[in-house]
Amino acid sequence: MDYRYLKAFLLTAQHSSFSRAASDLNIAQSAVSRQIKLLEESLGEELIIRSSKKVILTHKGKELFLAAQQFDKLSSNIFDKEDTRPVKIGLLHGLLRNWLAPKIAKFYKKNDRSIEISVGSKKELLKGIEDGTFDIIFSTQNIQSDLISSLKLFDERMVLISRDEVNKKRIQDYRWVVYSEEDFLFKVTKKRSNSIIHVQDIHTIVDLVKNHVGIAIVPDHVLKKTDALNVQDISGLQKSEIYMTTLNYKTIPNFVKDIQELVTK
Repeated sequence: MDYRYLKAFLLTAQHSSFSRAASDLNIAQSAVSRQIKLLEESLGEELIIRSSKKVILTHKGKELFLAAQQFDKLSSNIFDKEDTRPVKIGLLHGLLRNWLAPKIAKFYKKNDRSIEISVGSKKELLKGIEDGTFDIIFSTQNIQSDLISSLKLFDERMVLISRDEVNKKRIQDYRWVVYSEEDFLFKVTKKRSNSIIHVQDIHTIVDLVKNHVGIAIVPDHVLKKTDALNVQDISGLQKSEIYMTTLNYKTIPNFVKDIQELVTK
């Protein structure tokens, strides 16, 4: 089927008139007739019996008209609802409670739009933005491609936390509390600790360190001034930057504008 000409057929069948269809489409009546003729040729079926007084649909024409009406209604509903559906946000584990959550609280003082927030690894977030699972992601990855692009938001300072002073040259001698295999502790030394605890919650990691369980590397913005911790800078770590990543829209949707304004203030 040549779908380019379906609208001309739909309007002609709806009005039982070539002239009224032409008026709706703002084209000549002969152009409407020609489009329907091309649609019939693409299908190999006659859809309309033409006469000087009225338009009569064939049996196949009636079936197509009913199907086309349903399709037209469903597609209109899709785009009418597009701007009100929940915004799906993905972000790294350390950004949710102390950084994004307070901003979401401010967002809902002026907005009522639904938001779905998921925490994931850099790999999961990248896959999610590429396959449409997420509308927006916040990560340390600066991605610039034909499909997606990133906007830098701020620098993230990573620090080594412990309950007591740590010999940074012998980090492998301590128990590690990490989020995943992407954790910075694996990057600051070639030797692994013999005792590693994996915890997929940044604030639980901080709590475990506070309770003498081990050491960790975390963003400094997850720490509180009241935390009784030894905090040390780590040399040799690649600078960490936080980016907002979205699809490369020709016209940025309102929901992206709203979130961008929220996080860049």
